[in-house]
Amino acid sequence: MSVFIIAEAGVNHNGSVELAKRLIDEAFEAGADAVKFQTFKAENLLTKNTQKAEYQQINSDASESQFDMIKKLELDLDTHKELMAYCQEKGIMFLSTPFDCESIDLLNDLEMQIFKIGSGEITNLPYLRRIGSLGKRVILSTGMSTLKEVGGALSLLINSGTSKENITVLHANTMYPTPMKDVNLNAMLTIQKEFDINVGYSDHTLGIEVSIAAVAMRASCIEKHFTLDKTMEGPDHKASLEPKELKELVSSIRNIEKAFGRSEKKLSPSESANIGIARKSIVAKIDIKKGDILNERNLSVKRPGTGISPMKWDEVFGSIAEKNYSTDDLI
Repeated sequence: MSVFIIAEAGVNHNGSVELAKRLIDEAFEAGADAVKFQTFKAENLLTKNTQKAEYQQINSDASESQFDMIKKLELDLDTHKELMAYCQEKGIMFLSTPFDCESIDLLNDLEMQIFKIGSGEITNLPYLRRIGSLGKRVILSTGMSTLKEVGGALSLLINSGTSKENITVLHANTMYPTPMKDVNLNAMLTIQKEFDINVGYSDHTLGIEVSIAAVAMRASCIEKHFTLDKTMEGPDHKASLEPKELKELVSSIRNIEKAFGRSEKKLSPSESANIGIARKSIVAKIDIKKGDILNERNLSVKRPGTGISPMKWDEVFGSIAEKNYSTDDLI
């Protein structure tokens, strides 16, 4: 099955519809399966005295409150409709992560196909119950969580009405950017083994190599932030890919999918022409006369592989030469 690649635009539109559309264009051009935004109302998301995360302080106006920063990044209902229509026109799936129950209902009313749950909501019981009750496909990020918390969230989703087969759990680390020493990619396999569920990776590292490694470990979904320009002002731009990097990521993932092939070990069409060149045959080490006994004194093994296979050495050894051979002739 093809890896589902989510190009995470998030709030990198900086509140601009035109920038959001350009992000959609780039996600489509890169070959991503979906482009994802974020849906929230600041009043429902956080209290007005909530502090900024350290990475937010570094990457945005430090004197601005988190509430004021978030408020500027809201997308209203009409904007959602406009962006969804634009995605449909381009031929790429629109996704958005809701951050409150009102936003869940907004996106459900707009008939969004897949609900992506951010890591911050993994302990949000009423939120999880609301999404679970929709019975839609769900992608659950698990940054900042323990295995027990992942299990609790899954139980809520499943008991509320979402089938386990419709859930994909993304291993994640909620630091922007994530230090390589904290990636812990093996935890993705632990989640898969513990819950017997589809898994993937939400990548907040710099670069693309960890996403590629996750695919090699059989992640079924990859999510990666991207932006038009890393130098733009805003909390997530610096830890995002630029369009050229996003294209490289998608291309690399698609190549890995091709490389998986089948479990059967057999000769491939592309290498079959090289058998005669790379393998070896039994040849005359020296000139051999008809009637001579063939042994290690007058036999050798050399390329090409178009003669008798060296695997038949014991059969040839000790037999009588039926004709004359010059040095290096195939026996």
